[in-house]
Amino acid sequence: MKSVLIVGAGRFGRHMAQKLNQLGHQVMIVDGDEERVRVALPYATRGLIGDTTSPEFMKTLGVNDYDLCVVAIGDDFQSSLETTLLLKELGAKKVVSRAARGIHAKFLLRNGADEVVYPEKELAEWSAIRYISDHIFDYIKLDDENSIFEIDVPKAWLYKTLSDLNIRRKYKMNVVGYRKNGQLSMNVDPYITLEEDIRLFVTGTPKTIQKLFKD
Repeated sequence: MKSVLIVGAGRFGRHMAQKLNQLGHQVMIVDGDEERVRVALPYATRGLIGDTTSPEFMKTLGVNDYDLCVVAIGDDFQSSLETTLLLKELGAKKVVSRAARGIHAKFLLRNGADEVVYPEKELAEWSAIRYISDHIFDYIKLDDENSIFEIDVPKAWLYKTLSDLNIRRKYKMNVVGYRKNGQLSMNVDPYITLEEDIRLFVTGTPKTIQKLFKD
């Protein structure tokens, strides 16, 4: 179990608190808006109302006691910058800050953020890839080029085995799992026959996946 300080109780901060709470971690959530704190409180161990750009207030939080500090402020970039800087000055072990644009990320990193997340950008990228194709059901980005995709079995692969297809050499991708009848298996049998009710989890790039369903 880890302790997490979340600064900003908007949608991003609240959803993060909810997930961390489900995973059994201790969450402190802080915001200057009393109503936001009230709404987020069911997902937090504790909630406080205060000005996170105030050094006096921030000193009362004991930020160096938390394993992770998240700056989830999304509607006030100046406050996000100041809060990030204060957290590092007060000895925060790790600070992850939310950014809306690339230029924001550069300033946040200069102000002490250890990492920056782009929730809107990441969701937009996911939506663009997911909904432009009828054959992609989900994907997880691994780096700037590679992702894990959940896809239909391409028509050219139907009723063949993975061993027959030699996917790694021919298609420059790997099958890392599959879903059949709603059951997920990460133990990939190279001799399983690929049928229409199977969905595959493959590593690759968006272009290689698109090419599969054009051929």
